[in-house]
Amino acid sequence: MDLDDQIRHYFGSDTLNAVPPPALAAGIERMTVDLWLERDRARRFALWTLLYMFDAAPPLDEVFAEAADRDAARNWMDLSARLLPED
Repeated sequence: MDLDDQIRHYFGSDTLNAVPPPALAAGIERMTVDLWLERDRARRFALWTLLYMFDAAPPLDEVFAEAADRDAARNWMDLSARLLPED
């Protein structure tokens, strides 16, 4: 999955700053629906991480049946937290 392609697919723009709030909310909702419909583990993980970046990711235990996928998501959450500036 290419991040730029996913942004265009769900939000209709190459630039998230140009997406109005209602369109952003609608894109997140479509992405959430796709997450629950997706059966491919890698694509499901990619959708979940994108939702996580929008602070809209469902709980790990509900999304990932495999312990390895939940562990990978926790590792990703820890790594992404390190990239955020400290307040």
